[in-house]
Amino acid sequence: MNIEIVGTESLGVRGMCCLVTVHDRKILIDPGIALGYTRYGLLPHPFQVSVDETIQNRIVEAWSGATDIVISHFHGDHVPLINANPYQLNINKIASLNHGVRVWAKSRNLSPTEQNRKDALAAFLDMIPAEEIRDGILSFSGSVHHGAVGGTETVIMTKITGDYVFIHASDIQLLCDDAVSQILSWRPDIVFASGPPLYLKRLSSGQIKTARENAVRLSKKVDTLILDHHLMRSESGAEWLDTLSLQTANRVVCGADFTGKPRMLLEARRKYLYERMPVPGGWHDAYAGGTTGTAGYNIMPPDGM
Repeated sequence: MNIEIVGTESLGVRGMCCLVTVHDRKILIDPGIALGYTRYGLLPHPFQVSVDETIQNRIVEAWSGATDIVISHFHGDHVPLINANPYQLNINKIASLNHGVRVWAKSRNLSPTEQNRKDALAAFLDMIPAEEIRDGILSFSGSVHHGAVGGTETVIMTKITGDYVFIHASDIQLLCDDAVSQILSWRPDIVFASGPPLYLKRLSSGQIKTARENAVRLSKKVDTLILDHHLMRSESGAEWLDTLSLQTANRVVCGADFTGKPRMLLEARRKYLYERMPVPGGWHDAYAGGTTGTAGYNIMPPDGM
């Protein structure tokens, strides 16, 4: 089994895209991307947009060779979109590719926005309902909470069995005990999950406590726990992860750590990017209109990230 983390916050973009290869099956999970349209009142910095372009190209390449595509839910950082903004993956980039690929998708408990996106994508993709289905090495959970219990959003989790068991637990945020219990019942060796969104002020102290307890539960039972996505949208999230890693004998890392790449918390450090690499007025409109690009912004700022 080979696991490639393609795009996630510690690699500079929003998402939980990964490619898992087991023998002749290449399973691309959550092939979407976003940048956080505004953060600190700032649009994405051109350096982050440059990283976004590179990762989008890798998603397109992976899509072309995949045997299976998995869509855990229909948020814009997890799935291609028809009405994508300039920093998301537009369906037109992959619509003509790999027509024989099997597309497994969440089909139940869709929010109105998800349903609209699913209906729109149905013109391009033949999607197979995935909930509680098993197809050889690939199997799916039923609906689990997207974040805290009581919310209206749900996701599906993916289990892949090869030399070891890999779980993709999209957007659970470690806020639901039942989702974590489901993961543990699968007896995984490696888990890739979204950690809690510590950057959001609405997250209560009780929810943070729940997330910590569930992270500890997983870290004690899972050989390698990869926590990223919402967690790595802030410096405090990275510190939370590093503290957790000291509390267990098992491996607790972010996506960048797992792939052996440097951490690039580009959304969390957007102010820094603007300070180190000033952006001329009108750049974003020009980029959206196709009259400018990221040339000159594709090198790491002098002081590093």
